[in-house]
Amino acid sequence: MNDNWKFAADIDTVREQGVAGFYIEGHDVALYAVDDTIFATENQCTHGEARLSDGFLLGDEIECPLHQGRFNVRTGAAMCVPVETCVRTYPVKIEQGRVFIALHEETASLPRG
Repeated sequence: MNDNWKFAADIDTVREQGVAGFYIEGHDVALYAVDDTIFATENQCTHGEARLSDGFLLGDEIECPLHQGRFNVRTGAAMCVPVETCVRTYPVKIEQGRVFIALHEETASLPRG
């Protein structure tokens, strides 16, 4: 496995919680179980000092617990006010029931808002 891929969590843990926050090599990351897929974003809301993993997962959108702004967890897009800046997303890979994400700049994406 390429060094860019870092173990994040067991897939069952993410599926049971729906959304969960993890610290991975100094990065605060939120993982989301949507349908049969896992998505990953930075865990910090771009509007305020709140962890997205403390918010509410509504379909494929995470609602920030502080001001109720929402982000699409698939793309990182800011979906409604007060959030205007997208959240960074990370590529996800599942192997043998384990979730891996790519943390490095060249593999992470910052969506356009």
